[in-house]
Amino acid sequence: MIDVAALIFLYLAISLFIMKTIIGRIAEQSILANALVSDEAELIAVFGRRRVGKTYLIREYYNNQMIFDFSGVHNESLQKQLTNFRNTMAYTLNLTIRAEVPSSWTDAFFQLRNFTEPLIAKKKGVIFLDEFPWLNSPRSGFLQAFEFFWNSWASRQKNLIVVICGSAASWMIQNVIRSKTGLHNRITRKIRLLPFTLTETKAYLRHRNVNLDEYQIMQLYMAMGGIPQYLKSVEVGKSATQNIDQMCFTKEGILQTEFTDLYRSLFDEADKHITIVKALAAKPGGLTRKEILEVLGASTGGRVTSLLEELTESGFITYYLPFKKNVRDTIYKLSDEYSRFYLKFIDGSRASGAGTWLRISETPAWRSWSGTAFESVCLKHINEIKIALGISGIQSEPSTWRYVPGKGKAGAQIDLLIDRADFCINICEMKFSTTEFSIDKKYAEELKNKADVFKQKTNTQKTIMTVMITTFGTQNNSNKIGLIQNEVVMSQLFV
Repeated sequence: MIDVAALIFLYLAISLFIMKTIIGRIAEQSILANALVSDEAELIAVFGRRRVGKTYLIREYYNNQMIFDFSGVHNESLQKQLTNFRNTMAYTLNLTIRAEVPSSWTDAFFQLRNFTEPLIAKKKGVIFLDEFPWLNSPRSGFLQAFEFFWNSWASRQKNLIVVICGSAASWMIQNVIRSKTGLHNRITRKIRLLPFTLTETKAYLRHRNVNLDEYQIMQLYMAMGGIPQYLKSVEVGKSATQNIDQMCFTKEGILQTEFTDLYRSLFDEADKHITIVKALAAKPGGLTRKEILEVLGASTGGRVTSLLEELTESGFITYYLPFKKNVRDTIYKLSDEYSRFYLKFIDGSRASGAGTWLRISETPAWRSWSGTAFESVCLKHINEIKIALGISGIQSEPSTWRYVPGKGKAGAQIDLLIDRADFCINICEMKFSTTEFSIDKKYAEELKNKADVFKQKTNTQKTIMTVMITTFGTQNNSNKIGLIQNEVVMSQLFV
């Protein structure tokens, strides 16, 4: 009989120990911990964009339970992959004389079964297959062999956890999570690993002894997002500006040429994905699916649907359902900070060398970018915004809204509104500034018009409350009084 109290104690002990070495990822660690105390075989699928920390998470968390750790190689032949498998097996077994290379993946998984069986007889063991999609080279039979391995044996081993991981998120979803063949409904748990939040980014940098304040961290985040591998290159003792200079505007900078490599490593039709990303970068307000079809010059949307899904699941773009609209009106926005930064300042630019970013930060192009980038960061931290507003306990739905009138008439666009169950709607205005933001008469009129047009065109009877989300707050002047009901400042996004 299972001792529930003992399992809970074990879960807490494992979690507390592991959290010392893994920054953030609380929900993901909970999933991995639950698998350890499960009394059934576990098949865990982990996916997310490149450099987001998938491999590190699994290896660190399951370090004490790992019995076999093998990774695929991009665009490698079947023979080479099988040779790598043989060599990994020999290293794991500490063999001085290596066995022959398996003739097929079926033979390889048979060897893995024989190796694993005695190790999990009395305790938990983890098999980790990293870059899983890359192992499935054309005509290799890998996926079918893995399906047989899992269905015929591994799924019945109560002490076995198999983790399959891949950066090609779309492939993982179509061929593993939504599989209609041998892996149909076989995944027991899944983790879609996203970039760090601001809070996790701050904790990660502090863990690496990079003691920057929240404004400096915000600048880094706006340029490269919460990608651990990028943040790992942030140097101690240098400002955000100096680090951005080094990483983006020098020949040896890791983000100088990352863009093309990133997309080509994830997608077979990378040029089409890049075309969509560029189009969204040029339209901060977002594009509908119909507008994206026009950008691609496509008459039908079957493949475009797949492209959008692949970019969404990989975390590069995000879709938003406009207020009181249906799925056909979905708006897609670029949500990857590095892609936006690269396309704005690095792609095709001759600017380089020390001091480049400092010079750029004094231009109108920087002011335009900083506003869009800050808005994108805010949209990723809606939960933190709700907490700051004191409405996290109220059922609510975030959305966007825009009204495009005829010629000569005023339109309106709201990039974030929070429709609440307590008969209120928050219209959120997001503004980046280096000091307190000042609402002048012209902007005050714009805000009033936006609220009036929204109420008129939607016929809502709910109370409208305008919220300012800024870096350092909003100056208390005559234009603010009576117009702004709530404020959220940058520091609250780090909670």
